[in-house]
Amino acid sequence: MILVTGATGHIGNVLVRELLKQGMKVRALVPPGEDRSPLAGLAVEVVEGDVLDPASLEAAMRGVTVVYHLAGLISILPGPDPRLRRVNVEGTANVLRAARAAGVRRLIYTSSIHAIARPNTPGTIDETLAFDPRTALSEYDRSKAEASLAVLRAVEEGLDAVIVCPTGVIGPHDYRLSEMGRVIRDAIEAPVLFSVQGGYDFVDVRDVARGEIQACEAGRAGESYILSGERLEVARLLETVQEITGVRRPILHIPHSVARLAAALAPLYSKLTRRKPRFTPYALSTVAGNSVISHAKATRAFGYHPRLLRETIADTVGWFTESRRALAPQPVVTSRVPPRRRGRR
Repeated sequence: MILVTGATGHIGNVLVRELLKQGMKVRALVPPGEDRSPLAGLAVEVVEGDVLDPASLEAAMRGVTVVYHLAGLISILPGPDPRLRRVNVEGTANVLRAARAAGVRRLIYTSSIHAIARPNTPGTIDETLAFDPRTALSEYDRSKAEASLAVLRAVEEGLDAVIVCPTGVIGPHDYRLSEMGRVIRDAIEAPVLFSVQGGYDFVDVRDVARGEIQACEAGRAGESYILSGERLEVARLLETVQEITGVRRPILHIPHSVARLAAALAPLYSKLTRRKPRFTPYALSTVAGNSVISHAKATRAFGYHPRLLRETIADTVGWFTESRRALAPQPVVTSRVPPRRRGRR
């Protein structure tokens, strides 16, 4: 039996689909009251539980041999976030303890590229860079770095665990409308599009799911593996969506000076409107920073090969268009994936 925490999230529900496709028996940990629609129609055992509730974790891990731990919160807003820290750091510690107590064979922890130390000089970002909370740009980055270090300590104490670090995840089955899912959805529907100079490394959610399974099967305990894809300029991503849909809309290129001003007002905007801001200091720093990222280690270790990003964008556009999920305006408390909820990634 395989346990997946965060199974209703973007990576989580796609991972469940891939595990089932491979004939695995899957158990999904879902917090009480969580929307289970991303798992609808899937032959998965759903158990209620919470990473902040050790007793529920103990029950969920009975008879489990492998744990994929994806449950967590994401925020691109500045400032402290006690709830995020509890879920991402304390929740991971609880999962690690429960896994050791249950005697699971292997645990795969889904960290983040942002948990890795940011290099002081230009160059390729790879696994030679350590997890470092001190270089974090946000509370989210810091929490993922601390959780990753906790996983490495657990390995030293005898737990067989592997860490994977996805980059910017996009793709179909984006039921909760992730940050980049919202960008693609807007590129399909919005009358006017907004872009800033810069880009990032984006990866197909299906490739991440398969990479997680490959890491489980062939990754070395105590090692981390970057699951990256292809670097793409933000403006080029929007243009690609338009090429695929055949619908051209004006793209307004916002100067960084104007975007930074809007980003400074992001927390106030989010508080007053209960919606996600278009620009935040974190988002601008991400697209303007170094995004030359290598997945060579994962390729050498277990044959990880992401698909071309144009295919991913086309499939994502098709999924949004066919399902018409999340095409209505989405009121949001804060910029999280999923916003203000647990167990989704």
